[in-house]
Amino acid sequence: MLSTSGIGRVAATALADVPEAEFAAIAGRDADRAAAYAAELGIPRSFGSYDELLADPEIDAVYVPLPIALHAEWTIKALQAGKHVLCEKPFAPTVAEVEACFDVAEAAERLCIEGLMWRHHPQTLLAQQLIADGAIGKLAYIRAALTVDVPPGDIRRTSALGGGAVLDLGCYCLSAIRLFGGEPVRVSAAQVLDPAEGADGGDLRLAATLTLADNVLAQFDVALDYPRRDELELIGTGGKITIPDPWLCRRGYLELERDGVTERLAVDPTGAAGLTEPGDDNLDAYRIELATATALIADGGTPAFGREDAIGQAAAIEAVRKAARTGAPTDLTELRDPERLRP
Repeated sequence: MLSTSGIGRVAATALADVPEAEFAAIAGRDADRAAAYAAELGIPRSFGSYDELLADPEIDAVYVPLPIALHAEWTIKALQAGKHVLCEKPFAPTVAEVEACFDVAEAAERLCIEGLMWRHHPQTLLAQQLIADGAIGKLAYIRAALTVDVPPGDIRRTSALGGGAVLDLGCYCLSAIRLFGGEPVRVSAAQVLDPAEGADGGDLRLAATLTLADNVLAQFDVALDYPRRDELELIGTGGKITIPDPWLCRRGYLELERDGVTERLAVDPTGAAGLTEPGDDNLDAYRIELATATALIADGGTPAFGREDAIGQAAAIEAVRKAARTGAPTDLTELRDPERLRP
């Protein structure tokens, strides 16, 4: 793992329940801090620089939970060092950076995976299956929200490091809109800039409306100074799916509403996924993601979400940010040039 980040603690704890892999080493910018972090989490080795870890021939793969502004740089360095990469979401703020990462991955014959962990969870798979089965008729509208309350100076509000509401939080909402509704073709957005960040501050709050194919509409809002909200609704011509905890997947159920009747559907009714009891931790989603990545690396498989998906995600992020900045609707066609999306 590159970084002694807070989310790294979650990943390291989750990986303890993936018998096919282990966290072999941690690297930080300070050797003493990295050593203390490794001791806390039971990671056997630590390094005082990222380059030292990448030079270790015993490391097969690298998890990158660095600040967003550093994702592409260190993903590329890890791939060039012969390591597979699982990079935290969002992969990068621009299509060009994502392309560069996958170009290097292809040249190095290594896997490059964006860590949108919630997509692998049985809860998400159940929602996909319900839509595919026509449980809510034809999908017509998607509404998503993710808001948190963090103080000024928090890394998530530091625009120089890739902070801001749409990058830190909007990546979840956009990944859901794209997963269930397909690629957006047009987006409008409005934002409130972070006064704590000065004239060059990033977005503190943002709301967007997107048009998808087949007349599907979507809206989402994100904020870094609101109470915590985790929301996802999928509305069709014949019903509605509500996922009350869409991103961390801790509730163990989703709701299906048809003809005025609401059913609670267990997301793992047979226990096959080995989910823990519903609670406040968010380890299942990360455990499943890490197990999925491990299996792909070990078996030489093809990720369900590869180059095309990562570029589509970056294109959506770019379009939303542009629309919010300019105040004008943005078309996504040019950002998804077919040549960029080659397998």
